[in-house]
Amino acid sequence: MKAKVLRDMSSAELNQKMVDAKSELFNLRFQLATGQLDNPLRIRHVKKDIARVKTILRQRELDQG
Repeated sequence: MKAKVLRDMSSAELNQKMVDAKSELFNLRFQLATGQLDNPLRIRHVKKDIARVKTILRQRELDQG
């Protein structure tokens, strides 16, 4: 997901997005371990999405305080 789209979301939406992405990452890792993963590059994309969300949330924290 693009950073511009994430910046337009509220903090609550970003927190929910991060929870969803972390659960997806867990499921992808589980599929990788069991040999059922179709697209291994999806793990990389999900990890980068989590990093983008965390970065935007941290920037907002620093802007407020």
